[in-house]
Amino acid sequence: MRILLLNGPNLNLLGQREPEKYGQRTLDAVVSTLRACFPDVEIEARQSNLEGDLVTWVQQAGAFDGVVMNAGGYSHTSVALRDAVAAVQVPVVEVHITNLLAREPFRHVSLVGAVCQGSIMGLGTDGYRLAVDHLVRSKAEASS
Repeated sequence: MRILLLNGPNLNLLGQREPEKYGQRTLDAVVSTLRACFPDVEIEARQSNLEGDLVTWVQQAGAFDGVVMNAGGYSHTSVALRDAVAAVQVPVVEVHITNLLAREPFRHVSLVGAVCQGSIMGLGTDGYRLAVDHLVRSKAEASS
């Protein structure tokens, strides 16, 4: 099984940026933990601060069995990213480290999440593990 892990703007600063909200773990540590938890799953991790990169990567996701995506601030603003997710046939699970509903009102709506298979928020970086687990289990159920 192959999973594409996409992270948007500012997620390269995990562990440094507002650790009281986002925790102490770096993005590299999150990816390493995922690979250790799912040794039979190929996880390709990418991060960009550029909206166009994320759109292109989603459009190319057909080579993967699923996508786990934390689009960061683009979740609330990017119609282009939303449309890319809606256009692909690959299941996409949205992840947010913080609980968007407990934050500023402009973060309460996720344009991207509305077209994802599901959304996980507010569970810290453990949300990534839960998203990968969901995709693995869904594929196994579909195969049986």
